[in-house]
Amino acid sequence: MDYQCIIVYTVINIAPPLLAAEATEFTDGCVTWFKNKIKRAVAVYLQSLKLTPNSGILHGNLACMYYKQGFIDLAIETYRRAIELQPNFPDAYCNLANALKEKGLVSEAEEYYNGALQLCPSHVDTLNNLGNVKREQGNIKEAEQLYLKALEYFPNFAATHSNLASLLQQQGKLQDALMHYKHAIDIQPNFADAHSNMGNTLRELQDVTGAMICFENAIEINPTFADAHCNLASIYKDMGNITKAIKSYENALQLKPDFPDAYCNLAHCFLIVCNWDDYNDRMQNIVTIVEEQLENEKISSVHPHHSILYPLSNKLRREIAKRHADLYTEKVNLLNTITFKYPTGHQGRLRIGYVSSDFGNHPTSHLMQSIPGLHDRSRFEIFCYALNTNDGTTFRSKIMKDSEHFIDLSGVPCNIKAANIIYKHGINILVNMNGYTKGARNEIFALRPAPLQVMWLGYPGTSGAKYMDYIITDEISCPSTATLDFSEKFAHMPYTYFVGDHSQMFPHLKHKYLVQVDRDDNDNIHNENAAVINASSNINMEEILEVVQSIELVKYDDYKPIELEIREISIPNYVTDLTINPEQIQVLVKGTTIYNGLSISNYNKKIASGEKSFDKIIFTSRRQYGLSDDAIVFCNFNQLYKTEPGVVEMWMNILEKVPNSVLWLLSFPAAGEPNLKKFVRSLELNNCDFRVAASQLNALGCPELIAKNRHEYEEIAIKLGRDTN
Repeated sequence: MDYQCIIVYTVINIAPPLLAAEATEFTDGCVTWFKNKIKRAVAVYLQSLKLTPNSGILHGNLACMYYKQGFIDLAIETYRRAIELQPNFPDAYCNLANALKEKGLVSEAEEYYNGALQLCPSHVDTLNNLGNVKREQGNIKEAEQLYLKALEYFPNFAATHSNLASLLQQQGKLQDALMHYKHAIDIQPNFADAHSNMGNTLRELQDVTGAMICFENAIEINPTFADAHCNLASIYKDMGNITKAIKSYENALQLKPDFPDAYCNLAHCFLIVCNWDDYNDRMQNIVTIVEEQLENEKISSVHPHHSILYPLSNKLRREIAKRHADLYTEKVNLLNTITFKYPTGHQGRLRIGYVSSDFGNHPTSHLMQSIPGLHDRSRFEIFCYALNTNDGTTFRSKIMKDSEHFIDLSGVPCNIKAANIIYKHGINILVNMNGYTKGARNEIFALRPAPLQVMWLGYPGTSGAKYMDYIITDEISCPSTATLDFSEKFAHMPYTYFVGDHSQMFPHLKHKYLVQVDRDDNDNIHNENAAVINASSNINMEEILEVVQSIELVKYDDYKPIELEIREISIPNYVTDLTINPEQIQVLVKGTTIYNGLSISNYNKKIASGEKSFDKIIFTSRRQYGLSDDAIVFCNFNQLYKTEPGVVEMWMNILEKVPNSVLWLLSFPAAGEPNLKKFVRSLELNNCDFRVAASQLNALGCPELIAKNRHEYEEIAIKLGRDTN
């Protein structure tokens, strides 16, 4: 725009006498240009062309107006006329190239960019824009050279600093990218795009606070900047503030309705908090978006890890993963000049490397923390590569202690350096425990530092990657008939690939005693199957409490008898105070402390999570949780986003048909609980008018006439119709 302003004033200054009277109009044209009064500016230029029809500069400026209005074809035609009238007009060549690129005519656009540079090698707009073309074509080195050349001629060109930063970010050179984004903002403080893009870089560097500030600055500068709203929403989502994330995604979509990234992320947020309004329509929209994006060879707006939540075919899920895998391959190919070579033979122990960002207080470690120490050291040498920092938990320390080699790669942000470290260790089999989950660094695997690379545990789907050879699974999870749904070969475990470490995390739960409590006025003993005592193996319960009964049960597994002993013990009735008073953490019985199970879980999170084992006696009763002694308890302890309306409706049908039954779910996240309860209430009667009628029937003492669904409505009507009495 600065160049166009100069051109307008130049025309005014060099105008022939016939145009002198029109000078004011030219000035108005320039001013209205910057006030976005495009139509008036066009009228001024058209009027001026009547006076000087052979002015290349005026045609060039008019073409800029057409371009700004979105009349690309008309702009192209007018730029061509400007060049015809004034062949040595580099601005017109550059602007024509911009318009041709907008139309998708990239090859012709390149010709005109090169034409502009032949006329003026220091034409920085052309150097910058041609650099953009080269970057989009994957010619990273050429693009970088063009950007650097533009900055050599014009060091204060903010747009080029921003473009170069984006290129460096694409290559993983995040600190260099950050430096150029800062230069761009120093030069042009109101450069909203640079603020937003710098926020994305800081997000990659795990600087959440800095990223949020950048996105907020971008929005303050340009409140209609949809991408910045979307980026801010993603930060809120990462932080677990789903309510704010939803609001920001909605802002982005209001500004830019055709915004697949914002729509798909908003849909995922709705799943997290069980907002199932318009659920079926939203699911179908997701499928349509994914199909269109993949058909057009684009990266899907649905992340591979989220694809299982939507009604997508396995073929689509594999293609989503493949596009992401290809992106990692392209990313490392831009930088990597090293080809790892592996020895043909193998001697000595087999070296296994486990790579994960979840070595710490994370479900993955909860499941496998004992695995490194369970390998046969005479045959295997175990390396664990942590992509996350030490969180100080015993989960982390146990894996560190049990691994023969534990290497923290969180301080090695360069993927090439990290891959080199792994390669130098001579790893034979490298295990990817992240897949596409949070914290993954698939670029390391794309570099292939090991001859054999496998998927295991952390991610249940296919990687879609050529650089992943096997997925460790089992015949039930991934039957042999499903090979077309996976890019990897199947390495089937004999029973299940899934592991669990609960026997190590909660050893006290292995020793269970049913409780008899003296509860009535006649001191009669009653079986209290609704209460249990758990104790660690180092405690002899028989020395503390009376063992009333011992029952031996036999179960059969693969036709081999297993003896299971269930013991019942009698406890004094005052122990039930633990149930009545949840604030009471412990009581003494014969000099031995018995702890309130509910209070311990609430009071000591490390014991509750299994991070710290409990070596005392715990008393737990249904009454602590407000349950009747004979209630049937159904449980689902997954995060709420893993359920869906049809499943919850099925659960409600089960509760309805099983007397005295309850359903336990995690309030995870808390924001999902009210939405889930709202949905359950809506299952009874969806229409408010029906609820009013139900209220009236209840008040009239006729609750038997209230139908919960259409089936019940029919049954009631038929029953009444057949009852002649």
